[in-house]
Amino acid sequence: MDSANMTDGFHVVIDALKLNGMDTIYGLAGIPITDLLRLAAAEGIRYIGFRHEQSAANAAAIAGYLTQKPGICFTVSGPGFLNGMVAMANATTNCFPMILISGSSDRAIIDLEQGDYEELDQMNAAKPYAKAAFRVNRPQDIGVGLARAIHAAVSGRPGGVYLDLTAECLASVLDAGAAKKSLIKVVDPAPSQIPSPESVHRALDLLAAAHNPLIILGKGAAYAQADVQIRELVETTGIPYLPMSMAKGLLPDNHPQSAAAARSYAIGQADVVMLVGARLNWLLSHGKAPLWSETTQFIQLDISPTEIDSNRSIAAPVVGDIRSSVQAFLDELQSRSITPSAEWLEGIAQRKDKNIAKMAERLAADPQPMNFSSALRAVRDALSDRPDVYVVNEGANTLDFGRNVIDMYEPRKRLDSGTWGIMGIGMGYAIGAAVESGKPVVAIEGDSAFGFSGMEIETICRYQLPVAIVVFNNGGIYRGDPAGTQPSPTGFVPNARYDKLIEAFGGEGHHVEDTKTLTRVLTDAIESGRPTLINVAIDPTAGTESGHIQNLNPKSALQK
Repeated sequence: MDSANMTDGFHVVIDALKLNGMDTIYGLAGIPITDLLRLAAAEGIRYIGFRHEQSAANAAAIAGYLTQKPGICFTVSGPGFLNGMVAMANATTNCFPMILISGSSDRAIIDLEQGDYEELDQMNAAKPYAKAAFRVNRPQDIGVGLARAIHAAVSGRPGGVYLDLTAECLASVLDAGAAKKSLIKVVDPAPSQIPSPESVHRALDLLAAAHNPLIILGKGAAYAQADVQIRELVETTGIPYLPMSMAKGLLPDNHPQSAAAARSYAIGQADVVMLVGARLNWLLSHGKAPLWSETTQFIQLDISPTEIDSNRSIAAPVVGDIRSSVQAFLDELQSRSITPSAEWLEGIAQRKDKNIAKMAERLAADPQPMNFSSALRAVRDALSDRPDVYVVNEGANTLDFGRNVIDMYEPRKRLDSGTWGIMGIGMGYAIGAAVESGKPVVAIEGDSAFGFSGMEIETICRYQLPVAIVVFNNGGIYRGDPAGTQPSPTGFVPNARYDKLIEAFGGEGHHVEDTKTLTRVLTDAIESGRPTLINVAIDPTAGTESGHIQNLNPKSALQK
């Protein structure tokens, strides 16, 4: 055979990615994918190399959320794959489209458990945590494997997909012409799913009869990028709405119909609730008492029919993609009207005013040392005229209070721990957002949460990404240890200087102890676009377990 007309699995993978518009790879080099990554970079695919596979896969996942295309993460075999699988599982739970692609060891040896290098049956390990998992054993099947992974990642309810590429497959050679013919360009992998007219009519009948209707917007609504249609639906009906954390900004947080400042009242008194891309999971107390009334009726817009009735009865399910479903509502609303009761709107308005006043009083305080509220107010002030900035947020108190204090004015700009509520997403999400958008990113991190992915500050500095990291440092998980005591299970080194870490890699480090300095330094960091870490000294006695989500804690913990 003429070697000039031959290719190998490495090149076929790259050609398949390029054919499908995959122009960015997140990952970590090593056996057996190092040569593939070198070749991909040489052929124009942007490669972002990380220090840990979990962060790389988190970056790919948030890239998928922001772009509606599956983010691509490459890892090595065995432990590298397992590191990436954590983020893939999180992507599946959060409905982010991403593909984890890992090299794997010799199948013949793995299947007989003979002890190969990084031996692991990766595909079967991935299956419980992925939306789909595939293995490619022959280079001529790479095109099919990637096509199936793309379809699985973005169609229906998006999620994480695993694609296993054996070392033998990558190194195998085949005829270049045959390889080209084996490639597949995926067409319309996420087609519209139109809801039935009957379901839309049923839902509008229920809304029309409601006195206290409420709309809840979830991150599925944000992912759909149906921003104009969703805003029109809210404003046409006049119904108050609540945004879930990552849906903040679909409508600006200062929108007059936002009921966020009266959340408990709105949820407890609503008689009909319309869920738009939101699930009745733990973040909404599973739709059950005591938060919810047992008589509340639900309308649910979701692309997955299996989500309906998953926690409580849904009176009016509307199954379809969010954009098509909302448009169907708008079309029918042209011939009918929805009118929330005046008493309902007035009740929400009164409680909003009362709670906003309480919040303003709390945020106006300026204690020394800073607490979470005062420090978050300083961050909010720095972000007040920069709606273009992406905000990544994780932690316990830092996250729980941050979602209430930091207002968002544009969609898909708030990226946080999401459905699983896990820590460790911070640096991966920040890098993914910066790479995909080119916009500045502010990562608001609890000191514990930062520790999960903090080494990625080297990645941020290496690629000179416009990321400013704000570490809320109170010396521990929830709070620091009393001076002079032995380290507790939740305590860290007191008075740590996280700002020194980024200086080791050429970034800007700042230590701040007051709110005015915090606002000024963060404002400058956003303007400069330079990698920056701000160590924010928080009162070590500030903070409670799980912030204000204290119903997750045993009473004994709350009484301390």
